Amino acid sequence: MSGQDISGQSVSGQSAHGSEPGADAFEMLAEYERRSLTHVAGLPEQLQAAGLWRGIGYRIGQRRLVSQYESVAEILTVPQITPVPGAQSWMLGVANVRGNLLPIADLKQFLEGTRTVLHEGHQKVMVLRQPGGDVAVTIDELYGQRSFMDEEQADPETLAEGRYAGFIDRAYRASGDLWGVFSLDRLVRTPEFRHAAL
Repeated sequence: MSGQDISGQSVSGQSAHGSEPGADAFEMLAEYERRSLTHVAGLPEQLQAAGLWRGIGYRIGQRRLVSQYESVAEILTVPQITPVPGAQSWMLGVANVRGNLLPIADLKQFLEGTRTVLHEGHQKVMVLRQPGGDVAVTIDELYGQRSFMDEEQADPETLAEGRYAGFIDRAYRASGDLWGVFSLDRLVRTPEFRHAAL
């Protein structure tokens, strides 16, 4: 069936190559996909490369930290928190997240004794899986995915001082920044962290 397009040109229902328009569109999309995959950063073989370690980067106070993806169930914007009487000062309270009560802990205060200044609507919390139910911890800044090679391993230096020593045993130096590998699994198994009541 013939007709005219909006410019007044005659159209016949077939492409210039004589094939169906849908087939051409599909072939064009397939070609775009082939081209994009040849340029994508982090191809599967690169992500599985020997000596490559990947995690989620964030900041607590002045420390840049990175933890295993598997330790983090999800990342949320700081929800509205209801204080819980009789809890440790670093236990900020509980939040209703999709109908479930989620304890929210101030990770900086737990580790450093200094309370985090919360910015509801902007600041993030990381939800961690622990025996008996999930718990969320505040972070000062989220950096997202970070990848490091074995040759970038470095001494944790001052990152592992004080209470951080129990959770950081290695670090990576990349682009001039030192990243401490923080064990969230060790954190949620720590008796003091698991018993937030006074």
